[in-house]
Formats: sequence, C-alpha cells, structure tokens
Amino acid sequence: RSVLGEHLVGAYLHGSAALGRLRQQSDIDVLAVSARTMTDHQRKRLVDRLLGVSAGDPAAAPLRPVELTVVVATEIRPWIYPPTLDFQYGEWLRERFERGDAAARHSRADPDVTLLVTMTLLADVTLAGPPAADVFDPVPREDFRKALVAEVEGLVRNVDPDTRNVVLTLARVWRSLDSATVHTKDAAAEWALERLPLQHQAVLARARDIYVGAEEERWDDLRDRIRPSVEALVAEIEAARSGDPEGPL
Repeated sequence: RSVLGEHLVGAYLHGSAALGRLRQQSDIDVLAVSARTMTDHQRKRLVDRLLGVSAGDPAAAPLRPVELTVVVATEIRPWIYPPTLDFQYGEWLRERFERGDAAARHSRADPDVTLLVTMTLLADVTLAGPPAADVFDPVPREDFRKALVAEVEGLVRNVDPDTRNVVLTLARVWRSLDSATVHTKDAAAEWALERLPLQHQAVLARARDIYVGAEEERWDDLRDRIRPSVEALVAEIEAARSGDPEGPL
C-alpha cells in the first residue's frame, strides 16, 4: 500500500502458508495486483523495504523469506498465456538486488505467473482488496500444464546450487500434472515417494526432510545419486505430460 497507493488492486496469500502446510523452509508467498505498471522508483522502494523484511536465512526466526510477485490487472485479465510479471522479489534474487541490478526488476512474460494465479485462486486468502475470483480469470488446464513443463529445463540447470528446491519442485510438477492442481512441496514429495523407483527415493526423501525441518541441509553422502534421481523425476514428468490437457482446472 505504501508503494502502490491507490493503484493497489489487491494482495493475496498463496503457497504453503495459505494451504496450511507452512514448513521450516517455506517462504511467505504473496501475489499483488496493480492497476498500472510500477515505475523504476517504485520498484526500488519496494526492493529496499523487502531486503529488510525478508529473511535471507530461513532459520532466522521469527522472520521468513518473502516471495512477492506483482502483476498488472490488465495484463492478467482477460487471461493471456504467457502472462506478464511486473515485479518479483525472492531470496534467490537478493544478491542481484543488493548490487542494484535494475534488470532484475523489469517486467517480462513469465509462464510461472500461471502457477501463482492458480495457487492464489485455490487458496482464496485475501490480504487486501476484493476476493481473488473477482480479480483473476480461471486458468485453462492446457496453460497450467504448459507452465508446469516450462520450468523443468531451468530447474535441471540449477540442481547443483539448489538441490533441495529443484528436487522438490520437480516432484511438485509431476504431482500437479497428474492431478491438474497445485500441491505443496512436501505433500507432492510424499506422493512421489510412493511411485518413484526405490533407488531414487533417498534424494527426494532427504529434500523433503530438510524442507520440513527434520534434517539439516547436507548432500555429500548422496552426491552421486542426485543427477540420476533428477533424471528419473524428469522422465516421470515427460510421461505425465502426455495426458489429456483438456478441461477446466
């Protein structure tokens, strides 16, 4: 409200906090809608505030990492795929923001917004403004599936520096393709562990346990098994994506 003022249309909680499965490693996820695109000055003001509010260390209780996404109302309704993201802050961008990297703040087409809108409508938790259903159009199933698959290549590239998140997100992509809705990372991992071949379960189980706070972050003992497990998850995703994309979510 302080940065957008009268142009703030609404703000909505989604992700683990909204779905009742907030874990030790969970972000606080917020999707905000603006009546117009943000200026560079507004983006800088928002970044400066978020750097102080969002926890760089997930263990820095009571603060938590914040993921804030801002979209422009006319860019997401009527619905067009891929949707446009106007601004995003997340802890994976902290170093770029601290360096003053202006490119990290520019608007761009981003299929991932499709998943955020889907989660926001599913969670239906309003922080400001009208209910989410009054602001967002329903996401077509085909677009939802395209957006899920669109992030796989980038995830695989980042498996070494971000093993836990990559493995859990791949499990969530697989689960979401199978069910045509969004799930929390730990719930998706529990589902996938029952279906993944035994030799690949240890890596996913470790990622889940770190996420829920049952284990510390460590991968040295499983280093040789990470890539094969990721490849197994990608193979399951490829099999699941061949399903029927028709029908509403």
